[in-house]
Amino acid sequence: MGSKNIVRRLYDWVLHWAETPYGPVALFVNAFAESSFFPLPPDPLLIALCIGKPSRAFRFALWCSVASVLGGAAGYLIGWGVWEVVDQYFYRWVPSFTPEAFEHIRALYDKWDFWVVLTAGFTPIPYKLITIGAGVFAVNFPVFMVASVLSRSARFFLVAWLIRRFGPSITGFIDRYFNLATLVFMVLLAGGFVLFKYVLH
Repeated sequence: MGSKNIVRRLYDWVLHWAETPYGPVALFVNAFAESSFFPLPPDPLLIALCIGKPSRAFRFALWCSVASVLGGAAGYLIGWGVWEVVDQYFYRWVPSFTPEAFEHIRALYDKWDFWVVLTAGFTPIPYKLITIGAGVFAVNFPVFMVASVLSRSARFFLVAWLIRRFGPSITGFIDRYFNLATLVFMVLLAGGFVLFKYVLH
């Protein structure tokens, strides 16, 4: 069986929880696990739950945010405490983990620790790579947590707000353009920061 088929079956399995009473629990587990090792982001399940019960969309977003931040802290602890024991497992089995990627993350953390976490938490950049890398490279933990809370909450509450505001019709936009829109937003935000720091200050 090809890797694409495995991922597709895993995706369908995750989404099926939205049709059960255990959807919120599955969302919490998915968001927690995705922050350190699970390959699928929680957004599709969050969207499905919000469409099913729009009045609880912000509650689902809160659960998703809390779980993701806690999972990020777990990822940090993996990188900080046991990375040399488990690194080969991650390099072999977890998408986006390569020695080259970690060297790139190290270079980014040397200059932009807060912004690296903030950007990865809000955009489709693999958050698990950032959380574990933060532990490996001993990024200041309070800085890491603040950036995680801000970025993960912003991402998931934005999804919930879009569905509450526009209904199921917005899901097509989210599927096609949401990740691109978040990347553009972060580029503009970082550009504004650089402009303020080096030009206007």
